[in-house]
Amino acid sequence: MSSSPAIPGSPPRRDMLQLITTASAAIGIGAVIWPFIDSMNPSADVIAAGSPIDVDLAKIEPGQQIVVMWRGAPIFVVNRSADAIKTLQGQPMRSRLSDPDSTVHQQPPYAQNFHRSINPTYAVMVGICTHLGCIPGFHPNPSPTDPTADWLGGYLCACHWSKYDLAGRVFRGVPAPYNLPIPPYHFPAAATLRIGENPAGVVYELSAIVQM
Repeated sequence: MSSSPAIPGSPPRRDMLQLITTASAAIGIGAVIWPFIDSMNPSADVIAAGSPIDVDLAKIEPGQQIVVMWRGAPIFVVNRSADAIKTLQGQPMRSRLSDPDSTVHQQPPYAQNFHRSINPTYAVMVGICTHLGCIPGFHPNPSPTDPTADWLGGYLCACHWSKYDLAGRVFRGVPAPYNLPIPPYHFPAAATLRIGENPAGVVYELSAIVQM
């Protein structure tokens, strides 16, 4: 499917394949910091074909993240706790964000909300830092010191210290310029996530969703 037209005010498009290639080279290193990599990833031929993939949400406990592969990119799937969802809406978090209302086209229209998702409980994001394509580390729990001072929960890219919240919204004053992209997805059943199709069942290329 051809790429969607540029949206006024959106950043210039970069080659998403180049970004994915960079991230793929880092997967061997990044895997050691992923909290849990889904053991039921699709086979290599399914990934190569770019087909939609299904994820069993019943395996993901509240507060847990799994990582699956779709079109060569790591996809973060997070079961967000009720407290984490409240934090996303709070002014202490919003005041730290560069694009808290997701005005830049990094998500499908159905995910342009404070939680950047269809269901507030489940975050689904392309796990590639929008700075140089590293894989951000998952740090979901608030902490006064770890991984940085006054941490409210989210992602930290250790390569250049870019930070995101648990909706993938980027912080102010970090190298990463944009929020994490949201891939097309929907829920064909209550406990099944399908990545690669929108709610109408249309299969998308990743580049048709994200302006980079």
